[in-house]
Amino acid sequence: MADEPLILGIETSCDETGVGIVRGHTLLADALASSVDQHARFGGVVPEVASRAHLEAMVPTMQRALDDAGVTLADIDAIAVTAGPGLAGALLVGVAAAKGYAVAADKPVYGVNHLAAHVAVDTLEHGPLPEPAIAMLVSGGHSSLLLVDDLATGVTPLGATIDDAAGEAFDKVARLLGLPFPGGPPIDREARAGDASAIPFPRGLTAPKDLAAHRFDFSFSGLKTAVARWVEARQRAGEPVPVADVAASFQEAVCDVLTAKAIDACRSRGIETLVIGGGVAANSRLRVLAEERAAKYGIRVRVPRPKLCTDNGAMVAALGSHLVAAGVAPSRLDLPADSALPLTVVSV
Repeated sequence: MADEPLILGIETSCDETGVGIVRGHTLLADALASSVDQHARFGGVVPEVASRAHLEAMVPTMQRALDDAGVTLADIDAIAVTAGPGLAGALLVGVAAAKGYAVAADKPVYGVNHLAAHVAVDTLEHGPLPEPAIAMLVSGGHSSLLLVDDLATGVTPLGATIDDAAGEAFDKVARLLGLPFPGGPPIDREARAGDASAIPFPRGLTAPKDLAAHRFDFSFSGLKTAVARWVEARQRAGEPVPVADVAASFQEAVCDVLTAKAIDACRSRGIETLVIGGGVAANSRLRVLAEERAAKYGIRVRVPRPKLCTDNGAMVAALGSHLVAAGVAPSRLDLPADSALPLTVVSV
């Protein structure tokens, strides 16, 4: 293990400032600073607030990671940084910091894809990723199904959300129910006391006509609207809103669609490994339902522990480590931050 390169990863694509350090598949440090509390009163992430928070948190978070790993910047072999997709201003902070540290310490820098990093982080918990594999990424900004033949060279998108991402729907429904932001954890907690079959909320893009054109795509906008109309109807009638039942029924609708399409993608290609990543992967019902459905077909489900599912520097370092091990050339020092970096581009 000692001869494996020591990789530092920087993540600033949204509202988390993350710095992680890995050696091979071993996590040595995962320092994180979150600005989520600054966004809570707005019910969503404010890009300029996030960018300013990254500026303020970068240096102390970097130092904390180095201290936790017991290393100095001089000991690092390469620096990986999220180059996209994400919020443009937030990405620029991380990319600029990575360039500065790389020049100061004379280290190579790798600009990497945020979504591919969500796949790579699983290797820190479960070891090398079997290839090919199917990856399902579900977060506040993304809901995607990917075919992973070789993570170092690229992934093949199979499907994605055509409107709201799953995490975005959780945030909006939480707000409807008077629950705090971000909405995923409070809905998960409320749902445990509710009846998931109490309200038959719709499952987007699952009708036969939809499956013909959107077999592996997702849609959660209609579900969000259905929840809003149901809640508004109760309020107009002067009846109490059963928050736990609404949360459980909504959560079941989301997890039902996500897991059904992910298992279908695995079966259609004869693939036996499903990796789930992104913030919504921390949802307890999604994990249980995925395991239950996968077990029927001999499919292995790999989901990182909840802390590694949300945005962090460790996932960026993990992807950087994979790229270095695969002999991928580092990025140029003029590498850009690309808020719309396509999934097919793993490193820039």
